[in-house]
Amino acid sequence: MGPVLALAASLSWGLGDFLAGLRTRRLPVVTVLVVSQAAGLASIALVVALRGAGPPEARHLGYAALAGAAGAVGLAALYRGLAVGPMSIVAPISATAAVVPVVFGLLSGERPSAAQGAGIALAVAGVLLAARAPRADGLRRTVAAGVGLALVAALAFGLLLVALGEASEGDALWGTLIMRATSFGLLCLAALALRPSFALAQRDLPALLLIGVLDTLGNALFALATTKSLLSLAAVLGQLYPVVTVLLARIVLGERLSGGQAAGVAGAFAGVALITAG
Repeated sequence: MGPVLALAASLSWGLGDFLAGLRTRRLPVVTVLVVSQAAGLASIALVVALRGAGPPEARHLGYAALAGAAGAVGLAALYRGLAVGPMSIVAPISATAAVVPVVFGLLSGERPSAAQGAGIALAVAGVLLAARAPRADGLRRTVAAGVGLALVAALAFGLLLVALGEASEGDALWGTLIMRATSFGLLCLAALALRPSFALAQRDLPALLLIGVLDTLGNALFALATTKSLLSLAAVLGQLYPVVTVLLARIVLGERLSGGQAAGVAGAFAGVALITAG
């Protein structure tokens, strides 16, 4: 079930990030984050309350709080990057976050099979192929807009994945709840400092609520995936969400995939096949 849960997390994250990228092109990033994260916090709090299990040890909650702080930074950078740059470039770069938990897992003694190791390398390479955009004159390649923000998001998300994996050893759902509560609290402080407008059009509120639920669902699915499989495998599969975002950007926004980007998507899918088969 581990790979299935991680892939489900990537689907949820990819759809949520696409919707967030659309909304942050019209609304302040902090506004999108505060409203959406409030919905995510409410949803996971309801699930934990209905389950009725008590919290795990304090050290697991500490890791969850660390994941929440990293998540707040990562989401802010990612959503802003999706607003100013091509989604088909920014999203794949942010997914290089998978490198951090892979290295952590190997240092912690995890040993994927040969096929899974090849799948990890292929999936990460596939994501990296989308990191550079062709110039309009077709002569050279250049760094796309939003790449710096995407790299910040990648580092923050890498820390999040490791910390959430550690928190999930105590309890995956409680870890997700504390993570979301921490990120929401930090975002509220940012809102108090920046004072963005919270005037929303009627069509904006349902979309922001859905973004928050999808992001939190992805976190919970990933947390559960780490309890069913190696952290390194779950992280790589979970970080395939750019495939969803890129395909939606192509279908809905008409963003074109270069030959390298198309090869990257194919490589990511091939990596998934090797990981799950291994």
